[in-house]
Formats: sequence, C-alpha cells, structure tokens
Amino acid sequence: MLACLDLEGVLIPEIWIAFAEKTGIEQLRLTTRDIPDYDELMRGRLKILDDNNLKLPDIQKVIGSMEPMQGARDFLNWLKSEFQVIILSDTFYQFAGPLMAQLDYPTLFCNSLVVAEDGRIEDYTLRQPDGKTKAVKALQSLNFQVIASGDSYNDTGMLVQAEGGIFFKPPESITQEFPQFPVTHNYDELKNAFIEVRAKVRG
Repeated sequence: MLACLDLEGVLIPEIWIAFAEKTGIEQLRLTTRDIPDYDELMRGRLKILDDNNLKLPDIQKVIGSMEPMQGARDFLNWLKSEFQVIILSDTFYQFAGPLMAQLDYPTLFCNSLVVAEDGRIEDYTLRQPDGKTKAVKALQSLNFQVIASGDSYNDTGMLVQAEGGIFFKPPESITQEFPQFPVTHNYDELKNAFIEVRAKVRG
C-alpha cells in the first residue's frame, strides 16, 4: 500500500504565498484553493513576474529561507515507516530542492519550469495534465493500493482515484464539495486518519 501526499500546504508552506509576502504583491497569494484551473493560475503568475521584472533567483532566494511546516518531518518519517511514500506535487523541480533536503529527500513527482539564461521564467511544463490523478491510476495498474492526502482543488482528482482520500487543512468550500473525505487539521489527526483509512481499505 502506498501513501501519496501533496507537498505545499501539507508538508511545506505555500511557496507562492511566501513570495507574495516578500514582494508585497497580493495577487501572488492566489493558489489552487482560489483558482481551480491550474493553467489559468500559472499564466497569471508568469505575467505578474514579467510585469515586475521578477526572476527565478528572486523566488529561490525566498525558498532558501523557508522550512517545512512544524511537525512535518516527524510525520513524514512515521509515514515512511508504515507505507511507501510518494510526493505528488504541482510545484517545480527548480523550487523544491532546498525543502526536499530538509525532508530527507522523499520521492517527488512534480513539474518543470522553462527558464531563460537571464533567469526569466518563460513558461512551465506539466509532466502531464492532471498528473496527480494519473500517477495514482498508474500505481494502481501496478497492483498498489493508494491512500492520498491533500488540501486543495488540484488534489481532489487523486483523492477520488485512490482507494482512500484524506483532506489536510482544506478550505471549507472544498470539504463541502467533497464530503466523503475525512478532514484533518494537524499531523496527529492525519496520522490517525491514515491508520483508519488503511484498515477500511484492507477490509
């Protein structure tokens, strides 16, 4: 049985929100909690970066000062003792490195940025559309059972696809749309939810 986790909002703070706080650009605070269409969200972000002459090194500098959420590393270590763990994220490899080091380098499937020589972010490349859901489906095709956890609209596909889904600190609007998933608010609750959902999946 595999555990698949979202990254931002579950193990680490939201990178774009941290960057918004650093730059004072409120529109960069928007995430998939606010705009379910990921392409619309990213196109808006890239335009804001261009309009303000902000480049990849500016974002990486902020990421370098960030840490995983309080208790995330201990939770992840526990989860790895009970499950094989894969992080399924819509972040980018150019962002994730320093934070993955602080989490002892869990397996991460995410996306890539297209970056010019001067550091301008020109575009982004998805591994594939709806990659989280398709990753879970591919793992199931290898006869794995999957329990997935996330916090946002872009996680709901993988939660539905998995044998078991768990919300972690989601906005209330999402839980109302997907009332079938248990809602957890801290790592102790999330740990217990994984234990309970595993028992249900095993029957």
